[in-house]
Amino acid sequence: MPLLVAPALAAGSFAAQEQPHLPVRPGLALRPWRDDDVPAVRAAFDCPQIQRWHVRRIDGDDEARSWTAQWAGRWCDETAASWAIVDADDRPLGQVGLRGVLLDEASAQVSYWLLPAARGRGIATEALGALTRWSFTRAGLHRLALEHSTANVASCRVATRAGFPVEGVARGSVRHADGWHDMHLHARLRTDRRT
Repeated sequence: MPLLVAPALAAGSFAAQEQPHLPVRPGLALRPWRDDDVPAVRAAFDCPQIQRWHVRRIDGDDEARSWTAQWAGRWCDETAASWAIVDADDRPLGQVGLRGVLLDEASAQVSYWLLPAARGRGIATEALGALTRWSFTRAGLHRLALEHSTANVASCRVATRAGFPVEGVARGSVRHADGWHDMHLHARLRTDRRT
């Protein structure tokens, strides 16, 4: 069935280029995941808070390696992307990424997490800001959205500080280990003024 409007972004918009390295600020950058990041990925998914909000764990180096390796294919398929948030020594501190990329609609969902030692310093907000700028100025996306449990106060703080206002609440829409959670929906448009 043909579309009645032209796709907002052409197929190949992502895959035609290599996934970029993105500066955040001196001493902080975003880069694609690598095989040698396996220990950081294991540490992240061993963290009870990351397990709680992402409802996933990783059992062993092979699973962690598969997790890091998947992103190159998802970039080429133009369905998702993930960046390691790294410090000045190129050590991963966390993750920020795009999920559910829809080129026809020029939209994506964003995700983020930090290793425990990196929390409380504004790193997630800065990394989300860098990804947002690239998404709107270089990638040509129109809308970025994110969801988090209404009980996840830290994630809500990151989203609002990065300029993603709450658009509403999806009641009982995601199941965590402790039951169904209401989810805050935040979003930003390329045309929004940054406050």
